[in-house]
Amino acid sequence: MSLQGKKIIVGLTGGIAAYKTPGLIRLLKKHSAEVRAIMTDASAKFITELTIETVSQNPVAREMFPADRFVGTHHIDLADWPDLFVIAPATANFIAKVASGICDDLLTTVMCATRKPVMIAPAMNSNMYLNPITQKNIQYLKSLGYHFIDPNEGELACNTVGWGRMAEPEEIHQTIIKYFQKKKSLSGKKVLVTAGPCREPIDPVRYISNRSSGKMGYAIALAAHDAGAEVVLISGPSQLQMSSDLKLIRVETTEEMYAAVKKQFGRTDILIMAAAPADYKPKKIAREKIKKGTDISVELTATIDILYSLKSLRSRDQTIVGFALETDNAEKNALKKLKDKGLDLIVLNSTEDSPAFESDINKVTLIYKNGRTEPLALMAKTELAHILIEKIAELKKK
Repeated sequence: MSLQGKKIIVGLTGGIAAYKTPGLIRLLKKHSAEVRAIMTDASAKFITELTIETVSQNPVAREMFPADRFVGTHHIDLADWPDLFVIAPATANFIAKVASGICDDLLTTVMCATRKPVMIAPAMNSNMYLNPITQKNIQYLKSLGYHFIDPNEGELACNTVGWGRMAEPEEIHQTIIKYFQKKKSLSGKKVLVTAGPCREPIDPVRYISNRSSGKMGYAIALAAHDAGAEVVLISGPSQLQMSSDLKLIRVETTEEMYAAVKKQFGRTDILIMAAAPADYKPKKIAREKIKKGTDISVELTATIDILYSLKSLRSRDQTIVGFALETDNAEKNALKKLKDKGLDLIVLNSTEDSPAFESDINKVTLIYKNGRTEPLALMAKTELAHILIEKIAELKKK
């Protein structure tokens, strides 16, 4: 595939794998891409600006305030220019700074300013790559829509063998090609996603809730956006952040979630109900904080069943997907829920093989309205989200 007309900025950070980057730039240029580069001071310890300028055929951007080569908002112009950013190599330090919003050089400042897609190819010692903090930063950036090109296992510069060797230039090049080839399977569709728990107040400071983190729903919203959909995310209380490209509506209670979903539902092509609303709420809410030291009983009443309530409102063209978590007769109970609520697909979470709540991984079984089941392997929720979106897109075509 030609990259004719595609504008790509390659960012280099301070790792020995920078020696591979000229090969990547040559491949991009060979396929007719226009390439510019941003180098950190640390990257220039491993490879020269002249080398990168020679292969890219463009001046390297390195200084935040260049003395004689630019007038205006340098970082904003760079942030807006490309169709794609590719950071290769990306050090643990760079990943941590981007995850924290630190802007202490030109490259990190441009990362903060851009709304363009970013691919990151990590390169570091295996202990650094597998460090829980690095992995947490990577998962966080993935949740915001950053694309990662995973490193390989192999011989490292420190004479050890392990994970952390940057993907080869051809691998990165092929990932870029596939990215631009990727069909936007939900282009023109309006997708409504719910995520996270709901909180039902007992008194002004206490509530009933569950362990849902919202990670699955947030990942689905980003995957739908990647597939070209116009996405609205309705989220219960969550610490997760969402890309500004998506409309985010925050709610607290199940009733508030129902009201928000109902308001958006009429102009929605696909509803994906990944949230975990509360099944019960206190019948009465104490106006003052209940004092400690006395036995109390809280009478509960059922909350509104959001999906069941929408059953009579849906049009024939709408696709509705629900989630289920069952601890006994799982598939039988999930299929009953699918039929009772008029769903096209239900995603059954596993409670035996994976920690569905508060985890970055999940294992599910897809159950379709014709009764067909499709078990999926244990995988990252970000990866699962893209698979689910493609399965839903296939349903939409039928």
